Amino acid sequence: MRKLAVLVFQTLDGVMQAPASPDEDRSGDFAHGGWAAPYWSDVMAQVMAEAMAEPYDLLLGRKTYDLFAGHFPNAGDDPVSNKLNSARKYVATSTSKSLEWHNSVILNGDIAKEVSQLKEQEGPLLQVHGSWQLLQLLHDHQLIDEFRLWTFPVMLGSGKRLFDQGESPIELELIKSGSTSNGVVMSFYRPKGTAQ
Repeated sequence: MRKLAVLVFQTLDGVMQAPASPDEDRSGDFAHGGWAAPYWSDVMAQVMAEAMAEPYDLLLGRKTYDLFAGHFPNAGDDPVSNKLNSARKYVATSTSKSLEWHNSVILNGDIAKEVSQLKEQEGPLLQVHGSWQLLQLLHDHQLIDEFRLWTFPVMLGSGKRLFDQGESPIELELIKSGSTSNGVVMSFYRPKGTAQ
């Protein structure tokens, strides 16, 4: 059996929408895309060391997959691109449109059930990047074993938040923390009662 970890970049007020670029996700008339860019180099060095060093498979929502697939296969020879390009990518999607990015697998139908079955298999960690809608589903079905959060010293006031209103109560245990020189705080949490 393998674990599932979510990797999230969020603002101090919990917004995770469009951290990388202005056009990443404008849904809901979101106009603050790219808010993480000034902190990127320090954060990505820490992400590579703390969350991407060990082997993992990716689990992505379709929008995040399309965004990643449009960038990383042509991003050149760098550690982040190499890791993402070589990982197996499971994609939660309601369409049967083929997936062009190397090593990609479609998940459709009952996504919670399919993810639960993936977790029962042998294999590396399943890691979710971004994928806001998918995260809500995974949380609702108690499929998340670890929250890997990077909280940026930015407040936006609006946008998609890691947890929507009405989420189920959950008590977490801090298992690792750190910070970057430019003020971004790394916090890894595990739901209490989850085996290590």
